[in-house]
Amino acid sequence: MRADPARQAALDLLEAVRIDDAYANVVWPSIIARWEIEGRDAAFATDLAYGTLRWRGLYDCLIAECADRKLDQIDSLIAQVLRLGAHQLLRMRVPAHAAVDSSCELARVRGIEDSGRVGFINAVLRKVARHDFTQWQERCAQASDPRRADARIAVTTSHPEWIVAAIRTALTAHLGRPASDAELTEALEANNAPACVTLALRGDPTRQQDSDSRFSIEGTDVGRWLPTARTLPSGVPGQSAAVREGRAIVQDEGSQLAVRALLAASVDPPESAWLDMCAGPGGKAALLADAAAASNVELLAVEIHEHRAGLVERTVAPAAITIEVGDATTRPWGNRFFDRILLDAPCTGLGALRRRPEARWRRSDSDLAALTSLQRRLLDIGLASLRRGGVLAYVTCSPHVAETRDALDGALMAHEEIVELDARELLPDIPDLGPGPHVQLWPHLHGTDAMFIALLRRG
Repeated sequence: MRADPARQAALDLLEAVRIDDAYANVVWPSIIARWEIEGRDAAFATDLAYGTLRWRGLYDCLIAECADRKLDQIDSLIAQVLRLGAHQLLRMRVPAHAAVDSSCELARVRGIEDSGRVGFINAVLRKVARHDFTQWQERCAQASDPRRADARIAVTTSHPEWIVAAIRTALTAHLGRPASDAELTEALEANNAPACVTLALRGDPTRQQDSDSRFSIEGTDVGRWLPTARTLPSGVPGQSAAVREGRAIVQDEGSQLAVRALLAASVDPPESAWLDMCAGPGGKAALLADAAAASNVELLAVEIHEHRAGLVERTVAPAAITIEVGDATTRPWGNRFFDRILLDAPCTGLGALRRRPEARWRRSDSDLAALTSLQRRLLDIGLASLRRGGVLAYVTCSPHVAETRDALDGALMAHEEIVELDARELLPDIPDLGPGPHVQLWPHLHGTDAMFIALLRRG
């Protein structure tokens, strides 16, 4: 008997993340194709791989208890097999005997033929099977420091403790009062729920009507907040005819709302030029390009990495915009000024953990200093490139206050001529946006990525 392709594909993804520091969403399609799996097998493999990445923190805790040794004392490949087996036992409808036997076979086909090591996998997973998921959460929580609530919540929701602390602070700022443990847990648990694929319709946003057949996409539902958003309950987005034909692009509704807010802001006429400062991979640039074409204005998209600039070019097509490979911190556009500027700043990506499950283990709080320094520099340059009466949207896919409110406060102090608009007024039908004037979206409240949106106007 050989391990089935779905489980082998899942192990390939875990190993690509571990060894090559790969991005799961980037390499997964090629892994699926290499193993020639589709339909239910592909869905099973995706659930197994992504679920294991999400719950790695909890699984490492319970595996260490069942193995009576620390994870760093277990062979790395065996640890991956144990994580996959634990996920099948605790979060999937796989019978215990099948989860254990298939894990042992997976180890054998990957070169772990020693009976002692295979027996170790068998013994550990049989111990894992003695308790259900909730019971393991409770056992691992009890093993954490009882004096630190964040440590307990970190293990039960499978997040690094520094992220738990950051989300607690961000939630407290959003609520205007201390966030309770229950509210914090709800926000973190939303990161462990797989996000559905969301599409953004292309074309003139003033013409898009639900009754227009051009914007009717079979097998999708209208988005929660925008009539131009569509959700795919299941399936691979590349298999959608609308995506293949360029009538839609894959983009979270939170990102679409950020573009919508920028376009809805009042700018002193006339308008002639817009700027996307950090355009890759091009989703927001595509929506800006459609609106720019409808408004007869020029759009310049700047991207520092050449390969990502290529992605921008492919994503915005067939819209015609100017794409420049360059570092926005050097102001490659020279002394030009713009009416609308989108600064979708590089960030920790804590707002998209449900889509990028491995990111929580890749990032650390030591990354913040360099990122926040870059964000503030980009903000300064963007605001210096904004003409009088123009508007800049500062957007991050992170709720971390160092990347959002703190960065914004620093920019406002440094630029006395800049005023912040109330972004909530530009998204009037959406509740729970925070105390303002900026907007914070949340997966557990809005069903979107945790996008931060601030609109700054030069007076």
